[in-house]
Amino acid sequence: MEKRRYKHLVLILAREFASNLATPTLIADDQGTLVFYNEAAEAVVGRPFAEAGEIPLDEWTATFAPRTVDSEPVPAERRPARIALDQRRAAHERYRITSVDGAERLVSVTAFPLFAHADEFVGIVAIFWRE
Repeated sequence: MEKRRYKHLVLILAREFASNLATPTLIADDQGTLVFYNEAAEAVVGRPFAEAGEIPLDEWTATFAPRTVDSEPVPAERRPARIALDQRRAAHERYRITSVDGAERLVSVTAFPLFAHADEFVGIVAIFWRE
């Protein structure tokens, strides 16, 4: 039986905040596990969060085959969510994705780190929208 990880209060509050937004938003913990995305995000990615569940963020993102506007693959280290996780700073990028439903979309993604205290990193928030 897998042990369940404790969710930091800041992540719980971020999830509550995201669930009330009309802007597509996802939340990942400090280990890079996708812990939530809202209903608005479901419309962009083509799958409800209940189906995806908690999975590694890189694995989830890779399913959309992110590529530049010129169709070159975007390596993980250049993706805003990975930059926010690894470098603990905000990042923004535009790229093409292929949704679960097969639709190709141009999206903009902005991700930023979440800190409970100045030195306590707890995860990231990424917002994205179709262009």
